[in-house]
Parts: sequence; structure tokens; C-alpha cells
Amino acid sequence: MAQIEQCSSAPWGIGPVVTRMRAFRELWPAADGVAVFNRVYLTVTEEIDRRVQAGEFADRRAAATLDVRFAERYLAAVDAVAAGGRPPACWRPLFQYRRHPGVRPLQFALAGINAHVGHDLALAVVDACRTLGCEPADLEREFDRVGDVLTLLEERIREELMPGPDLLEIADPLTHLLGCWSLDRAREGAWLAARSLWQLTRLGELGGLPGLAEEFAERLDRSVGLAGRMLLTPLVPQSSGSSTGAISS
Repeated sequence: MAQIEQCSSAPWGIGPVVTRMRAFRELWPAADGVAVFNRVYLTVTEEIDRRVQAGEFADRRAAATLDVRFAERYLAAVDAVAAGGRPPACWRPLFQYRRHPGVRPLQFALAGINAHVGHDLALAVVDACRTLGCEPADLEREFDRVGDVLTLLEERIREELMPGPDLLEIADPLTHLLGCWSLDRAREGAWLAARSLWQLTRLGELGGLPGLAEEFAERLDRSVGLAGRMLLTPLVPQSSGSSTGAISS
């Protein structure tokens, strides 16, 4: 099994993806659901970049590669919608409900995290392994460190975006709804999915069970999308004539 130190260099740094996410802030109104997630994710990516540059990861090349491959999945979803196409199923609820007046900012943020961690992170591990020429086990330390940053920021997000006492009629159902989802469980599921997808991919390359890796990834995509739709359940009535988003489900 290849060691991280023996993997090839990451093809680029984190800076370009940070630049793209910063540019999105000028394109979308602050209340837009995708803009809410983008602000959250930009903070995560900037923090990971800072820690990579400070040498807080055991292998900076591996950490940067994993983070870039991870971010590319989100950027690809944005590009697909901008081009008039459909993003992966895990992202569709967020883009569909991005302008819904009954969905709270905290719901938008966590629905984006659900899509990105529940689906994209597993595929990003496989992408990074292919780029670096290593196995998922060789990236476990970097995976855990990135997850630790996500956990710290999720706590901050809940504190900043949770409605105050003047909105108790919303806060009660919101607390119940968001209690059904856990970042820790999503991280655990992503790691298991990444290892499983890697093995299925290798098996397919050897001629066994062709197409099974693609089917696994597709089913993961759809199941994460279902959880995202639940997280975006409107908590106040939709006003007449308002738009629910840019794409159909």
C-alpha cells in the first residue's frame, strides 16, 4: 500500500477554489439559499487552506488535493445549474428551494453540508486517491482533520443562524427537524461509502461486476438528496406568487 509521502504532488493549491467561491458572493443575494451555504463553505475552505499553509496537516499535498477534489464537486453542481442543466440529485433540493420564503437560513446551510458531506466527500476521497496514487486508508488522517474543521464550523453555524426567542413558533419545529440529522453520522457514512466505492471501482477495473460502482454512487446520490429535501421542509407558509427555485426536482 502506498504511503502518503510517496504520492505524487497535488496538481494545484486551494487558492483557485477559494477565489471562485468568493466571486459567488457578488452574484447571489445574501438571502439566496445557495449563497447561504456558499458563505459557510467558503469559511470552511479558507480555514482548511490556513491550516494547510501553517503545516497543521501531516501531508500538505494530500490535504490540499482532498480539499480541492472535494470543492470541485460543489463547483460542478453550480456550473451545471448555471449552464441550464441539472446538478446531482443530492444538490437539487437546495437549488430548487433556494428562494423559498418558508425555509430558514440554517436549513439552507445544513442542506448544503448534507449534500457535500453525504455524497461529495466520498467521491472526493476516490478522486484524491486516483490523483495521488494511494489508497483511502492513506488519506484517513487528512479526512479526519477536514472533518474536525467541519464539526467546529457546524457548531458555529447553528449558533449564528438559529432563530432567536422572538421566533419561537419557528424555532421549535426547526429544532425538531434539524435534530434528525447529524454531521458526525454523515462523516462516518461518507468514509464507509468512500472505502466501498473504491473497492467496487477496483473490482470493476479488474472485470468483475461492471457498473456496480456507478450504481452505488447513483443510489448514494439519491438517498442523500432525499435527506436534503427533508432538511428543507418549509416552516412557514409560502406567499402566493413566490418562486421556489431555479430547477425542477
